[in-house]
Amino acid sequence: MKLWILQKAAAAGPGYEEQRFHEEAAILGIALEVVSPDEIDLIVTRGGRRSIRLRGEEVELPDALLARTGSGTSYFSLAILRQFEHLGVPVINSSRAIEAVKDKLYCQQLLAQINLPIPRTMLVRFPVDSELVERQIGFPCVVKVLAGSYGEGIYLSRDRESFRDLMELVASLDAGKSLILQEYIGERPGQDLRVWVIGGRVVGAMLRRSVDGSFKANITRGGQGENFPVDEAIDVLARDCAQTLGLEIAGIDLLFDGDGYRVCEANSNPGFSGFEAATGANVARQILQHCHWRIRRQLAVLEPAALPMRA
Repeated sequence: MKLWILQKAAAAGPGYEEQRFHEEAAILGIALEVVSPDEIDLIVTRGGRRSIRLRGEEVELPDALLARTGSGTSYFSLAILRQFEHLGVPVINSSRAIEAVKDKLYCQQLLAQINLPIPRTMLVRFPVDSELVERQIGFPCVVKVLAGSYGEGIYLSRDRESFRDLMELVASLDAGKSLILQEYIGERPGQDLRVWVIGGRVVGAMLRRSVDGSFKANITRGGQGENFPVDEAIDVLARDCAQTLGLEIAGIDLLFDGDGYRVCEANSNPGFSGFEAATGANVARQILQHCHWRIRRQLAVLEPAALPMRA
């Protein structure tokens, strides 16, 4: 089995997750290659599988492509994913799912459409009516940019005055920018759950805690993680969320809300270094095993069509 991982090249060289993929690929007998979008050229032609060049050369395409571009997926990266899909190469996650999750408002719209519990959400443009925000969302409220990850582009406005100051600052930088406002769920400040879903199955949950007083608990910001038992509510909510968004591999972030949970965000390329350390789950192996299953399923579909017709 030949698998490509599409991800942006790291300036510091291979990190923890790339190394883990190589370790597990060697155990599973997978020929793994990490490819950057900058190394691929697309030629739109009737040449089919010859329409993709890697580092300027025509190469044999992989059996599957694991997309790890996440919220930073550019137009060119999406074009690459779509071309692979057009050529019949399984792409995990699909271009459509990645594009949907990248747009945070659209993601919330999809979840609200099937009545999944989410914070009250509002899209605003400038000038912002702070009185309307107070009536519909209330304060404190969470302010988010339309696309972002690792806790970047997310702010907490604790009252109308601080909200007005923030809006004035943003307006001075880019008057045409739209923002997402969300109800602040303060049941357990500075804590949330990261739930991993692979192939429609929840593989574990991690409780994330902020250690600096921030309301954001991201591990990449220095938050601490620990294993958290997965109950039926977590299992069903995370799986429903991933399925609704079309994500085969997902990191679903849940907020504590009374006796239940609300969906904060979904991630198409969640990091797993902290998750593996906190839960003991072998995420890298389970991702590769899912890719292997997708290839086998693809072959099972193609093989009958390749058989000669009987007289």
